Amino acid sequence: MQLVVARIGRAHGIKGEVTVEVRTDEPELRLAPGAVLATDPAGVGPLTIETGRVHSGRLLLRFEGVKDRTGAEALRNTLLIAEIDPEELPEGEDEYYDHQLMDLDVVTEDGTEVGRITEISHLPSQDLFIVERPDGTEVMIPFVQEIVVEIDLEEQKAVIAPPPGLIDDRAEIVSSREES
Repeated sequence: MQLVVARIGRAHGIKGEVTVEVRTDEPELRLAPGAVLATDPAGVGPLTIETGRVHSGRLLLRFEGVKDRTGAEALRNTLLIAEIDPEELPEGEDEYYDHQLMDLDVVTEDGTEVGRITEISHLPSQDLFIVERPDGTEVMIPFVQEIVVEIDLEEQKAVIAPPPGLIDDRAEIVSSREES
């Protein structure tokens, strides 16, 4: 399975280094020297990482065969793609790769269908599941332990305990207020 692990940014310096926007939780594994990565657009690659270092909080990479700023700038906006074994699991307990969570059915603890995970948004404070409901609308569910109480990869489902108002329709909230 192929997964995007980074996007190449601007050239850095004159010796062929580039900044990268990391799109993996495991950059030390996926973006290590010697890693051979496919690219999008495909004609640019494959690229082999020669060196990597952190400078002012940004990851800088140099690729084999790219020795100057002109060559580095030509790589700008190229996506770096790693080949991943679909059965591979992250090292930490209760950690998942995005591809393992995509398309999981989302249900409440009592079994009520909420929808299907169509996207995972990685925000600075927390990750969000973007869930498509059966009616085509979307709901955002914070991927935090208090709300997502179980991920069952065998059953292909995520069980949630949503707080009031998270998945409730506006009409249901209004009608419950009117009843009070």
